[in-house]
Amino acid sequence: MSKILFVMTGADHWTLADGTKHPTGFWAEEAVAPYEAFTAAGHEVVVATPGGVVPTVDRGSLAPEVNGGQEGADRVERVLASSAEFQRPVRLEDVRLDDFAAVFYPGGHGPMEDLAVDAGSGRLLRLALESGKPLGVVCHAPAALLAARKEDGTNAFAGYRLTGFTNAEETQAGFAGKAKWLLQDRLVEAGADFRESEPWAPHVVVDRNLVTGQNPASSAPLAAELLKKLA
Repeated sequence: MSKILFVMTGADHWTLADGTKHPTGFWAEEAVAPYEAFTAAGHEVVVATPGGVVPTVDRGSLAPEVNGGQEGADRVERVLASSAEFQRPVRLEDVRLDDFAAVFYPGGHGPMEDLAVDAGSGRLLRLALESGKPLGVVCHAPAALLAARKEDGTNAFAGYRLTGFTNAEETQAGFAGKAKWLLQDRLVEAGADFRESEPWAPHVVVDRNLVTGQNPASSAPLAAELLKKLA
């Protein structure tokens, strides 16, 4: 079957407006749910991070209350620990888009720290968009889209319908007043046609080969949409 590239944050913190470094990384559900869906369908997953660093899981995303209870939390942690792909990532800088049938970016606050300003990731995103290959991005990972620029300096995703973690959700999570910037605001400023739904409810937006999800609950339905495009 096909190979799917997971581009993941290499950051273990998010720098807030007052300079505080909030511990974070990637959000477990947003990596595990798509990973399980893709591998169950017979696809191979390759994880890439800036510099090839092992991605850090946001410890908050392993809590029982965000995984349907302790059993769910244990299962998610077990998948991350037992899946070699997450332990031995390749260097994002060495990735060749031609080697993959689709690209997926899981979220967490980590991408707000590194992928939002990573030119290499931005170039990969622009090329993936132009290639027509399925491209999935969920929750805070659309921060990476901010680094995707055309030669004329405009954002490659300007005019695309998409979604991501909303201002309302960031407010309810307690970070809107602490952040240097808010994802929804920046995506709108970049020219994206941002589509917002109810906080925390699954919400997936498809525009051409781009598939975006609003929040953690959107990761599984987003994976299902990507699999449709790979069929």
